[in-house]
Amino acid sequence: PGGEPLVRRNVMTLVRSLSRHLSSGALNELTLTTNGTQLAKHARELADCGVRRINVSLDTLDPKKFREITRWGEIDKVLEGIEAARAAGLGVKINAVALKNLNEDELPDLMRWAHGKGMGLTLIEVMPMGEIGSGRIDQYLPLSLVRARLAQQFTLTDLAESTGGPARYVSVAETGGKLGFITPMTHNFCESCNRVRITCTGTLHTCLGHEDASDLRKPLRASDDDMLLADAIDRAIGLKPKGHDFIIDRRHDRPSVSRHMSVTGG
Repeated sequence: PGGEPLVRRNVMTLVRSLSRHLSSGALNELTLTTNGTQLAKHARELADCGVRRINVSLDTLDPKKFREITRWGEIDKVLEGIEAARAAGLGVKINAVALKNLNEDELPDLMRWAHGKGMGLTLIEVMPMGEIGSGRIDQYLPLSLVRARLAQQFTLTDLAESTGGPARYVSVAETGGKLGFITPMTHNFCESCNRVRITCTGTLHTCLGHEDASDLRKPLRASDDDMLLADAIDRAIGLKPKGHDFIIDRRHDRPSVSRHMSVTGG
């Protein structure tokens, strides 16, 4: 996952290199999380490399709100990128952070739009990472409340399926689409989490909600084979915490984790 991996110079060289592991069976699939701004340029080559589905981060369809949230973005580029991805045969899922007093009234329309184009939508709760301040705290919107509101307009049926991540899914009878909920605050999903993240600097994070991390560069550079690296990864996975420490507390304007999400990626 991102921030935005497609801005990396020669990124498709990396994707193509990884894609060889699809043919060998070492990887089941290769996916990408993107903000969509570079998709128009890269969608066809991503499909050629064996990428079959992508996640696009998009919190609103309103151009003014989009600029406010992203601080610079032009939503037309993202929408163009999404259409390019669909034309290339990529499965697209939209990820949207639910933001109180900003996009909460728009979520039903965002869902209708996504489902109308054959795309899934996953809603995500605000996570207290980095310097959050009172403004970030005020944006927190529990997805239990969002689901209750949606259930007043739509018929939601729980699904047992999983895409290998933390989302829980429902089907929406009126749209024929699928809606996911990622709830690190209201429903801790740690017992089923199998996710780890490696940053571009070779740091392995086994949990977004913990400061602990493992340096993989040192063992990689200290051996001609992968033995030391494999041992370092095994140790890190063995220490993966059973739960995270996310909490939003209005009494303390401090983050649960000092590392901002953009530092880790995604």
